Amino acid sequence: MASTHTIFRQRRAGVLLHPTSLPNAATDGALGIDSTRFLDFLAQSGFSIWQMLPVHATDQSGSPYQGTSLHAGDPRLISWQRLVDKGWLPGVPDGGTHQPAADITAIFRSARRGFQQQAPAAEQAAYQAFVREQSHWLDDYVLYSVIKFLHANAPWWQWPQPLRDRDAAALAGLRVKQDELLDICRFEQYVFFSQWQDLIKAAHERGVLLLGDMPILVAHDSVDVWARPEYFKLDATGQPVVVAGVPPDYFSATGQRWGNPLYEWRRCAADGYRWWVERLRAQLQLFDMVRIDHFRGFVGLWEIDASSPTAEQGHWQPVPGRELFNVLRAEFGELPLIAEDLGIISPEVDALRDDFGLPGMKVLLFAFDSDERNPYLPHNHIRNSVVYTGTHDNNTVLGWYYNLTEAQQQRVLDYLQYPQESMPWPLISTALQSVCRTAILPMQDLLGLDGSHRMNIPGTSTGNWLWRFSWEWLSPELPLKLRHLNKLYGRI
Repeated sequence: MASTHTIFRQRRAGVLLHPTSLPNAATDGALGIDSTRFLDFLAQSGFSIWQMLPVHATDQSGSPYQGTSLHAGDPRLISWQRLVDKGWLPGVPDGGTHQPAADITAIFRSARRGFQQQAPAAEQAAYQAFVREQSHWLDDYVLYSVIKFLHANAPWWQWPQPLRDRDAAALAGLRVKQDELLDICRFEQYVFFSQWQDLIKAAHERGVLLLGDMPILVAHDSVDVWARPEYFKLDATGQPVVVAGVPPDYFSATGQRWGNPLYEWRRCAADGYRWWVERLRAQLQLFDMVRIDHFRGFVGLWEIDASSPTAEQGHWQPVPGRELFNVLRAEFGELPLIAEDLGIISPEVDALRDDFGLPGMKVLLFAFDSDERNPYLPHNHIRNSVVYTGTHDNNTVLGWYYNLTEAQQQRVLDYLQYPQESMPWPLISTALQSVCRTAILPMQDLLGLDGSHRMNIPGTSTGNWLWRFSWEWLSPELPLKLRHLNKLYGRI
């Protein structure tokens, strides 16, 4: 087994909360006073990790796992109040962060004008430096964003052919004609990354590390596929020849057809995996450590013919994950990555995870549905793992427990030695007691919320990613109780 990154060698605890779940995220983004207040709560409670979902720009569904860019930040997270405080906006716009694209563009046009008039020379220079240093992704992103805006948000494969196929003359003409819109998009990203750097600084001042999330796949309608189609299995019109998913299993008789395009791994390898290196580099500029979603996909991905309506007719396509991770380790040294290794995992996946020293995941909500050999039961945990009560895809502890039969509840209580406290606290304490060096608790569980407060229900397309908490739900005693538990179990 390879050496584990130093960040995972001491006992820590953290909280899972996507920034859009902060109380004022819908009215003033998430990178303002709310994020600082949440960091204070973490520090007071003895937590040293804030785990988030992906924070890149998303499609209209709002799913963090359907990003339109692997590099660009989600503009919905930007705090407008901070732009007001700088004198770049006259006031916080009405209607919050979820507004039509034309209105958002108008707001950033106004903020950019204020920036040009009010920002000191040093900040003007910082903006120009940002544009130069991030040009390897920023130039394509602003082109993609502006073209989508001008074509009623149509996916890139429905654009006029010269733009779809990135004809040099067509793009040059657009750069001249839409210079202002392009610069507004650049400014938007500058604001995001400036505010994010302030978040990193505030977190580190409080002893809190940021944990991000990187999906293995990318959305078809993304700047990444449009800009580098040679890295994906597409036809001449930009349509996937094959798509990703998972085969039929206990949960679905027809499997899951995700629809994401699959990689041309030979082309990635021919370039020395530079696309992947830059992708991880971008994440490590935002986060101290990163969870890799669907880690088993680095051994093999379920490949489905694009014409197939379900995932039943497919096959496992081998992936050169070991070769890729050797390149990443040569570039970055010990990798501060967590492997999402949930579900039915082959010995090859375990070996890839362990050979690079990556901690896997242990989810307590999965621990009680079989016998004593269940790997998620605490007596089967290993130190180099991350224990969760649940994830963003699960029910809350309270919702899960209420849905158990009486016999199932009895088994849980028997295993936990009939705790005096009511759920979710026995499972929270169990996670913090675990030998796993890292423990992560969803905010919903810390607040004792039921299943109506889920972040996501897999397999559904509406009502997800919208959950927010209220500061009023945090009692003054909560940080004291959590700090006591974190100290008791050696996680401070």
